[in-house]
Amino acid sequence: MRRSLLLIAVVPGFLCAQDRILGRVAAHAPQLEAVSRKIWESPELGFHEGRSSALLQQELKSAGFTVKAGVAGMPTAFTAEIGSGKPVIGILGEFDALPGLSQKEQATRSPISDGGPGHGCGHNLLGSATVLSAIAIKEELQARGIRGTLRYYGTPAEEGGSGKVYMLHAGLFKDVDAVLTWHPGSGNQVDLGSNLAIDSALFRFYGTPAHAAIAPFRGRSALDGAMIMLHAVEMLREHVPQETRIHYVISNGGAAPNVVPAFAEVNLWVRHPALDTLAGVWERILKCAQAGALASETRFELAQVRSVANVIPNGPLAEVMGRALLKAGGYDYSAAERKFADDIRATLDPAGEFVAPSVVTADKSQRQGMASSDFGDVSWNVPSVEFTAATFPSGVSPHTWQAAACAGSSIGRKGMLVAARTLALGAMDLFTQPATLQAARADFDTRRAGRTWVTLIPTDAKAPVDGPAK
Repeated sequence: MRRSLLLIAVVPGFLCAQDRILGRVAAHAPQLEAVSRKIWESPELGFHEGRSSALLQQELKSAGFTVKAGVAGMPTAFTAEIGSGKPVIGILGEFDALPGLSQKEQATRSPISDGGPGHGCGHNLLGSATVLSAIAIKEELQARGIRGTLRYYGTPAEEGGSGKVYMLHAGLFKDVDAVLTWHPGSGNQVDLGSNLAIDSALFRFYGTPAHAAIAPFRGRSALDGAMIMLHAVEMLREHVPQETRIHYVISNGGAAPNVVPAFAEVNLWVRHPALDTLAGVWERILKCAQAGALASETRFELAQVRSVANVIPNGPLAEVMGRALLKAGGYDYSAAERKFADDIRATLDPAGEFVAPSVVTADKSQRQGMASSDFGDVSWNVPSVEFTAATFPSGVSPHTWQAAACAGSSIGRKGMLVAARTLALGAMDLFTQPATLQAARADFDTRRAGRTWVTLIPTDAKAPVDGPAK
């Protein structure tokens, strides 16, 4: 397999400093690995991550960070800061779980709690690795007397809650020069890839109830309104850009067949690689809902409106993190870990080619990811970069029980350390090379030129933190 690797410029004394940073990560690794396991053992859904958020906050407080909890109107959101002045480097952490993905640390489907949540996206590792890197960076900054501000963002509800958007609306990123983060994955990779922007909402239809046999003419079916809307959506599929993804469920279709439904609800998501194109598709979806309400003589309204943007990559920051990842290196499986990985891969169809976690790839490919994340919204406002580290065996996808099993395993924790090492090395590069930050800002301005960040979430909206923790 050919790979276009980024070139590494060797600066005198740089390798010694890098090794010192890696040593700091290693010194704190056992504690944060234990934290990641605790979060995995008690998974919590978005906006309800009380224990998980508190664990990470405590680690940062103990390391001397000034922590502000409950920011942007979200009880589990927080910032933690050390240092002063410019530059300001931000590191993002996540810690929410997914519904229905409870899973034991084994290679067969076996929930810990039937129907319970689980860390199928590895956010127990994500938040813990970023805290580990922040502590190592803080120690290196202080040891070398380097000026600048390191700010950790504890961001809740990435899984469908758009927590980072509320933090952006609160102005928490307005003074940041660069933002770094990572995500669990099946490989160690830095590139110039992006993902899909997404708009979503609950479409709630309201009609008039009636006995479905005795007096159906008195009723106006909310379910009819929803179904007419969805029929129009199916017709629309032929007339939108082919990269568009539309998916939905009827989350409420009425109470009984013999009662004309007075209420129906559709949970609909739309995705596209380009934020401006998505906005146009969303307007057409709204017309489908209007048509459903008009034809059925019902009314509809939107609730829980959410959106996240596609990622704007950043070339200079990707180069920095590429060098850092190559230095951080991958890892090797033990015999037991290789068996676990093989057993996990045996549950996949197809499993695909096996790629060892020792493989590290840093290139300039513009891969188009098919998932969505509110990290994209941050990247529209601040020069930002995200990479992946191998916390699952190759072939495993996030949002699966296989990923949840790995997130609690030693494989997951080894991948977490790859991420922590990479973040620490990359951040120190930025703190000591102001020209790189200037180049990152110039690249950001060029890529965003003529485009505006838009979100369906109003600037004065309050996060839906009071929803049920299922």
